[in-house]
Amino acid sequence: MHDPKGQASRMKIGIIGAGNIGGNLTRRLTALGHEVSVANSRGPHTLTALAEETGATPVPVEEAARGAEIAVVAVPLKAVRDLPAGLFAEAADGLAVIDTGNYYPRQRDGRIAGIEDEGRTESRWTEQQLGHPVVKAFNGTYAQDILDRARPAGDPDRMALPVAGDDAAAKAKVRALIEELGFEAVDAGGIDDSWRQQPGAPVYGLRGGAEAVRKALAEASAERPAEYRG
Repeated sequence: MHDPKGQASRMKIGIIGAGNIGGNLTRRLTALGHEVSVANSRGPHTLTALAEETGATPVPVEEAARGAEIAVVAVPLKAVRDLPAGLFAEAADGLAVIDTGNYYPRQRDGRIAGIEDEGRTESRWTEQQLGHPVVKAFNGTYAQDILDRARPAGDPDRMALPVAGDDAAAKAKVRALIEELGFEAVDAGGIDDSWRQQPGAPVYGLRGGAEAVRKALAEASAERPAEYRG
């Protein structure tokens, strides 16, 4: 998201889910000058404090992606099915949808057959529920790190985050946003490869640079760990 002079351009970004990840992305993205709309399942009136803190606009979920160039879905996986139909109907052309979600069958989400029995990655299942391609990012990132661990390009302590997606243009847009936030973006392949960054994988929760992230992605096992099976 840069113009020819190298200045970051202001984008309209919709964030669905105002928990730890969604809330901290709202804080950082508004601070960078983006126009952020934020929604949660309880309604805009519950987001007054976040709006006053950040300058983001609280909206109903149905309006979160209106005019957005990027939409962030940061809700529990079990709640994805309950998101309204046509969620992205009024988004900008070329919308990139970021899926930050994780499947926690025993801890939160219950058993999801489409993931367990049909061998879909978590993000492929999410994509099918949403009816729109997604880019998987931020799913293994500690929420506090979004606020505290941003570093400029070239800094030896700059953290890297894996990014998976099938749409090259959408993935490039998300990677540019991650770089703007102060993190290195590492291409983790397509959505069918995104099991490499699911819970229990070596890269999940890893606070490392690009080389460490690439190594962790390469070492991942396709078998879902027992604690993440329903």
